[in-house]
Amino acid sequence: MTALLTLDNINAFYGSAHILHGLSLSVNAGERVALIGRNGVGKTTVVNTILGLAALKGGQIHLGKHALHKPRPYMAAQHGVVVVPQGRRIVANLSVEENLQLGAAVGRKGHWNVPEIYKLFPILQERAHTPGTALSGGQQQMLAVGRALMANPSLILLDEPTEGLAPVIVDQLARIFNQVAGQGTALLLIEQNMSLVVRVAERYCAMAKGSVVAQGRVENTRESLKDLETHVMV
Repeated sequence: MTALLTLDNINAFYGSAHILHGLSLSVNAGERVALIGRNGVGKTTVVNTILGLAALKGGQIHLGKHALHKPRPYMAAQHGVVVVPQGRRIVANLSVEENLQLGAAVGRKGHWNVPEIYKLFPILQERAHTPGTALSGGQQQMLAVGRALMANPSLILLDEPTEGLAPVIVDQLARIFNQVAGQGTALLLIEQNMSLVVRVAERYCAMAKGSVVAQGRVENTRESLKDLETHVMV
């Protein structure tokens, strides 16, 4: 299999605070991987290290065959790895469609364009000229996912995509994530909602104290859900 993302023995810092300690994980083409663990173990720092927002001070990051020696926020998207950030970060003074167009700025060619995003999320077409921040929380999450897809990525990093959302919206997003993955886009799902994890992911990496401490297959069963929940107990 082709590895789209490889983190090898990563040590990352915010200032003098050492957050990631020898962390290693990988995501292969077409894979759906969940990164799980309780609050504060460093899950979002994994994303921030790839983007250069946390300081990489040891280990190696590869996006495909390309090594990121000094990561910067724009580099990942250039190599087909995009982020749906925690909190969505919709641009306030832009419409829904203008927010979507931001995702296409990287210039990668592929299946995803505005009409295809509207097929995936019809509500976004209905509200195309509405300010992005005027949408509901669930609709803003759809917009954030659509914006990421507009970059035609090989891999999407989804950072807590269901945080604060109603169960009916979580169910809808689960279907969307599986549909996107079924069309060939790999997913790294950073999530504490284990019912979503068992519906979407094929494999999990569990974090504790800045490192991956357990890995395994995910099965959509009650037993698998119970096992996964042991890794996110606060």
